[in-house]
Amino acid sequence: MTRTASFPGSEFNAFLFAPIGEDGNGMLLSVLSALARLDVDPWQEAAALARLPGKTAVQRLAALIAALPDGPLAHRDPGPIATRLIALLPRPASVVGPSRSTLPGVRAGASAGAGAGAGATPNSRTVLFMLFMACLLGVQFIMASHQVPAPVDGAQAPASSPAVSRIAPANPGR
Repeated sequence: MTRTASFPGSEFNAFLFAPIGEDGNGMLLSVLSALARLDVDPWQEAAALARLPGKTAVQRLAALIAALPDGPLAHRDPGPIATRLIALLPRPASVVGPSRSTLPGVRAGASAGAGAGAGATPNSRTVLFMLFMACLLGVQFIMASHQVPAPVDGAQAPASSPAVSRIAPANPGR
């Protein structure tokens, strides 16, 4: 049995990484980079577009594409581009298949987008990783606070430092 990782928002990858066309510099422009250039959160926008009816979503995305700064996309009709891209978005479960409340093992009252929304529970691997990182940072802080500072520009080390016992007196014979 093969298991793939599922991250919140990953259902929008096909849409977000789809090419729109080339920008003014000849670089391939994806939906993700276009939305970022417009200072729009790509995952939030993808989720909002997925919830809209098809025609409304196409109009909204076409308006966003038309709002991009000047470049080769400026003189192309954004309508067909938006239509092609909106087709890559996942449709809500109520439109595509059975609702989540009718699926076995799903508690009653769960919303159709609960798997990727704000109410989603964190992955146990993510929680373990965060705990590991917190412990690692704590150990690093403790180790750094117990280090003896090095002398700066010929300054004498404190008397309790082991380095003082190894230094010979400045003028032993006089």
